[in-house]
Amino acid sequence: MAKYFYIGFFVLCLLVIVIAGPQGKHSPNRPIQVFPDMVMQPKVKPQSPSGFFADGVGPRRPVEGTVPLGYDIPHPAPVNNTRVAGAEHPAVELEKGAFTGAPDYANTGKMGDHWGKGFPIPVTAELMERGRERFTIYCAVCHGANGGGNGVTTKYNWPTVANYHDQRIVDMPEGEIFNTLTNGKNTMMGYGANIAVRDRWAIIAYIRALQRAQRGTINDVPPEQRASLK
Repeated sequence: MAKYFYIGFFVLCLLVIVIAGPQGKHSPNRPIQVFPDMVMQPKVKPQSPSGFFADGVGPRRPVEGTVPLGYDIPHPAPVNNTRVAGAEHPAVELEKGAFTGAPDYANTGKMGDHWGKGFPIPVTAELMERGRERFTIYCAVCHGANGGGNGVTTKYNWPTVANYHDQRIVDMPEGEIFNTLTNGKNTMMGYGANIAVRDRWAIIAYIRALQRAQRGTINDVPPEQRASLK
């Protein structure tokens, strides 16, 4: 009986060695994983081939128009040295899609040690429409379509969603709002790496429009259009 035990034990050890292989041995074959637990996921690794694509190359050429995160465009130059109404700084021309790191008001929201007021770029109908579009994509899910802090996430008990119509935010300088949008605050993540500088100011302009719409009076309506209101 003992002889068969030793023979079986020897065969078992031999099988373990054959299957596992010597420790440190390299093989071009993928290891046998009984419980992979998502360790080996089908994904493209940097500088690695991929059988998913016809050419076998993993890294792909970026989509046309792609802007790398953190891309530094030269410091924006003043536009004819003019100033924007309500702002304490010259207007600047921010290139669309720019992620700049300049230390000026347009990129930081600060003037010296204080949050700046006003917009560093001209607020046009085009900018407002861009702000509405970007707001709908990035902000409305939490803050709601009208900025009242009643977005879809609040239905799932997401905490501390700000209401843009609170007096605290109505009185908040535009530069401070820009900083919050860039770096985040409390449970809100920062969007500095996702939203271009010009688009951040566009969103702030749209937020101001939402606030104005909620607090507007009949005196804000042009006289020729008041008769059409109910």
